[in-house]
Amino acid sequence: MVRAGRGGSGPSRPRRRGQGELEAQVFAALREAGGPVNAAWVQERVGADLAYTTVMTILTRLLAKKAVTRRREGRSFVWMPAADEAGLAALRMRKVLDGEADREAVLASFVTGLSVDDERLLRELLSQADDEPED
Repeated sequence: MVRAGRGGSGPSRPRRRGQGELEAQVFAALREAGGPVNAAWVQERVGADLAYTTVMTILTRLLAKKAVTRRREGRSFVWMPAADEAGLAALRMRKVLDGEADREAVLASFVTGLSVDDERLLRELLSQADDEPED
């Protein structure tokens, strides 16, 4: 017996996106825009098969993560990236760290897993941060 979706001749389903992939695609579209854009523009760039409500959900999640900003323009919003890719990755890292009870253990595990070059870079960055005047 041949089952549809497992190499049979039945209709194939679209590939399911990986966790975070859709957020990354929406964020990339915003970065490519070069200025404020509405959700319909993002939907058009990310894919016509994507529902407008899905795009709005992703944009709202990115707003909650402080990865994007929005402002009212007429009766709707326009959206802009608030951070670059490095800033977005840093936000994700802070979110993970904030969700853990033993921050010291998480940071210790992270640092011991770094390559020699990354550890050196981290030490340099921490040293630079110590040298900066406080506000």
